[in-house]
Amino acid sequence: MKLKYLFPLFIAALAFMTSCDDEETMTLLDEIRVSSSFVAIPQDGGSTSITVTAKDSWTAEKVTTDKDDVEWLTISSTSGGKGESEITFSASSALDGRTAEVLLSTEDVTQRIKIIQGLPQISLATVAEVLAAPDGKNFRVSGECTSISNTLYGNWYLKDETGTVYIYGTLDAKGGTKNFLSLGLEVGDEVTIEGPKSSYKGDPQMVNVTVIEITKSLVRVDSVENEVLPVEGGEFIAYLTCKGEGVSVEIPEDAKSWLSISSIQSAGTNSVITFKAEANEGGDRETLLTFATTEGTKNYTAKTTLSQKGAIVNATVAEFLAAEVGNTQYRLEGVITDITNTTYGNLYLQDFSGETYVYGIEDFGDKGLKVGDIITIVGRRGEYNGSPQVSGAILESSIPVTPVTITEFLAKEESNDTYYMVSGDITQITNDTYGNLYLNDGVSEIYVYGCYPGWGASGDDRKGLLAAKGIVVGDEITIIGIRTSYNGQDQLGNGIYFSHVSAN
Repeated sequence: MKLKYLFPLFIAALAFMTSCDDEETMTLLDEIRVSSSFVAIPQDGGSTSITVTAKDSWTAEKVTTDKDDVEWLTISSTSGGKGESEITFSASSALDGRTAEVLLSTEDVTQRIKIIQGLPQISLATVAEVLAAPDGKNFRVSGECTSISNTLYGNWYLKDETGTVYIYGTLDAKGGTKNFLSLGLEVGDEVTIEGPKSSYKGDPQMVNVTVIEITKSLVRVDSVENEVLPVEGGEFIAYLTCKGEGVSVEIPEDAKSWLSISSIQSAGTNSVITFKAEANEGGDRETLLTFATTEGTKNYTAKTTLSQKGAIVNATVAEFLAAEVGNTQYRLEGVITDITNTTYGNLYLQDFSGETYVYGIEDFGDKGLKVGDIITIVGRRGEYNGSPQVSGAILESSIPVTPVTITEFLAKEESNDTYYMVSGDITQITNDTYGNLYLNDGVSEIYVYGCYPGWGASGDDRKGLLAAKGIVVGDEITIIGIRTSYNGQDQLGNGIYFSHVSAN
């Protein structure tokens, strides 16, 4: 080995030994021994060999992760037999330091080999450079804290003039986790961090960063009044501390039609800004208010969110699916067709216009709901991996539906608000437009006065189910309806299609 490599490789070896307390024991395994469990490769590229002494056959395998597939490291042999053999580890030149791990395994034990090439370096970068970089590379980056999403682990957003990156986890001053609040970092502060670039489901982020420096913002939102305004509107008041050269306010374009500034009062470093919100005739809405000040040529900002309750929009499933993702509250009614999680209430809800997935209903386990029940919920239009869903759902009301045989159904008293689910074969269709038909389960028969496409259908929406589904005489069908009669004839009324099985 050339002399110029000795010092950095010595430092690298020390770094590995101080971070792996049990490596000394690992090199003394009886079944497989290595001449060194630390391998240093020159940063300019090259090879380093070790000797393996084994009592049985062995294999060598590189440890890969989501961040690094270790293609840069070459192993001369990935298997060997009993006795002594040599393994050579090689790599081409590297711009930055990098590390890897190799497992030497026999049938009973595993020996870990640590590989290092050069010394890891922290690169100074913009946010745009971080976002474009490969996972696993370390960066130092500076910017403004624009939003904090978790104050335990320290999940937040950092923005500079080139873009925004999500920070997933922030270490405290001693390198510990779950102690983010000890740093005193607030929205609007200028901060410099160091840490590795990573990604989650394709979205770039930085993980478990170390805070190098925090420069407190010269403007801060101390408190607010009426953070969530009622539907009728009203005043929202923000109390600020501003140590810069005056304070200005920015209302986003999408909120200017309903939000205005009533007054700005300042005394020393304290400012009180009052906003007026108009009545809200739509769904829930919110906006992000930005307060700014300057000192010389440097700008400082602080932000707070204002929310306003909105009217609940009554919608069909089809109308809900066509709506944009957002905070607007929708009221949906329909039949539970499937429950995918009985603890949280993940289920499918269907009305005459379509079906949607409901991602949980609050306190579902206490509701006693089951497949076939008719429910009314309120929730937001959400989405997951491109698939629409109801988010934050709350149950407003429910109508239990009892599965019965036709014989049991005929024995029930007539009622306009008690619903049953019956199944049987179609023996005759008397009106294919509205779905009037006879249903027989092999024991009893009932006349169904109307089988509609789903809950909530009215007018022309009640027509055409049988043709649309291709339902014919002989098919088995399951229908939800009420016990009623007409001119002495027992019948199932207000029939709602649930499912069917074709005879063919």
